[in-house]
Amino acid sequence: MDTNSPESQVTSVESNLGKRWRNFLIVMVAIVLSVALVFGLRTETTDVSLAQLDQESTPLEVALSNGKPSLMEFYANWCTVCQKMAPDIAELEKQYTDKVNFVMLNVDNTKWLPEMLRYRVDGIPHFVFLDKDGKSLAQAIGDQPRTIMANNLEALVAGASLPYAQASGQVSKFSAPVAPTNNQDDPRSHGSQVVN
Repeated sequence: MDTNSPESQVTSVESNLGKRWRNFLIVMVAIVLSVALVFGLRTETTDVSLAQLDQESTPLEVALSNGKPSLMEFYANWCTVCQKMAPDIAELEKQYTDKVNFVMLNVDNTKWLPEMLRYRVDGIPHFVFLDKDGKSLAQAIGDQPRTIMANNLEALVAGASLPYAQASGQVSKFSAPVAPTNNQDDPRSHGSQVVN
């Protein structure tokens, strides 16, 4: 068969069109699969914010009086470690919501200064495990694997000693605001005076 004949040229053009069409279909399928993968991954991951966790948390006053043990977390919105742990904390909260109070205290709010001083918070996230009477049983500071947190929560619910009572991980450092001293005009002074 002559490659310069009109029939072979038509066959060659049809062959090239067939290859182009097949390549076009492969590209389109790849694009569709890529888009589906991206949307699938986005819907699979939980996009939990610290503000959302805070908004849904049990108020400290309620947690200290409702007879359930509590997990108190000191955090800040700018804390990358806190942000990283937020999805795990949200999952644990769903799992233990009927058994444990989840309390979120933002260290940027000076309202929580007495609690920050009481629990010696100098890095965040800082977790405090409280029994049903509000007594501090253990603390965990910094990035904690979900399994460690879950094991501590299981023990907390059971009233057993916590297996990871003093766990430490990566933290975000911050300086706690200093309460004014020697100023009777300060509303937080409650009328106390310094006696020399």
